[in-house]
Amino acid sequence: MPDTLALDAPAKLNLFLHVVGRRPDGYHELQTFFVFVDLCDRIELQRTADGSVERSNEVPGVVESEDLVVRAAHALRVASGACPGVRIGVDKRIPMGGGLGGGSSDAAAVLLGLNRLWGLGWPASRLAEIGLRLGADVPVFVHGQAGFAEGVGERLTPVLLDPGWFVIVQPRCHVSTAEIFAAPELTRDAQRLTIRDFLAGGRFTTDGKPSVAAILAATRNDCEPVARARHPLLDRVMRSVAQTLRELRVSEPAEYRESVLRMTGTGACCFVTVRSEAAGQRLQQQLRARLASTDAAVHIAHGATGSAAAGVVPA
Repeated sequence: MPDTLALDAPAKLNLFLHVVGRRPDGYHELQTFFVFVDLCDRIELQRTADGSVERSNEVPGVVESEDLVVRAAHALRVASGACPGVRIGVDKRIPMGGGLGGGSSDAAAVLLGLNRLWGLGWPASRLAEIGLRLGADVPVFVHGQAGFAEGVGERLTPVLLDPGWFVIVQPRCHVSTAEIFAAPELTRDAQRLTIRDFLAGGRFTTDGKPSVAAILAATRNDCEPVARARHPLLDRVMRSVAQTLRELRVSEPAEYRESVLRMTGTGACCFVTVRSEAAGQRLQQQLRARLASTDAAVHIAHGATGSAAAGVVPA
């Protein structure tokens, strides 16, 4: 067994987010589609002999005892009875609080990494059970597969597709997930989808295969209008992105005709689909010229069908 291990913890995008109802426990029943992108945090784990769990560096704005990476390590120690300790290094590259799942991805990377570092050899399904107690998105990152998710997001059906390229825009504002789901104006009666929609001949397919374009064309993010109405900066940024896209569709229709703008999760980050890295770079340049750096940051990322970190455990 190694004494140290480093893992990439990828960000996720929600291609859509439909709120289909509310459960008896008060949580909302959701349907969504997750894809991973190569915008990643870096998690470094060092096994220690003293049984302690601690973070080896500061993460601005995150108290160590409340950090999901620390909580994940403690949860795995309790569940397994493992005696070794660990020092956890976190290199944050995913924007925090933007709907990209960085905290959940980091927690999953810790569970996956310690499963190997501590010699547990547990299957992903067992780690996912622990992860669910930390957050609804954690099991998605543990399994590390893009796909259709239901419930509070924890029931995942893997779907293979080519995610392509994305430009991710990070407005400089924080959107509270609790605020959005508590909003009386939130739509809570979206029509339910089924996995058949993603199979050959389904409405989310192109040439018989699931495609990002087909999924985006027939779906929406129910949280987007609520978040935009409550956060003027988010709305202003998305309007600027939309205007930039309109201009590029005129000047370069072949490159941007099929590009779609959508908010991910409950915000505040949004994304634009693009045909290529070069198209993404041109859009990024245009947006950086139009948006003040104090209003938003702009990133380019390539989609991935799965999380590299998930490869460290048995299926």
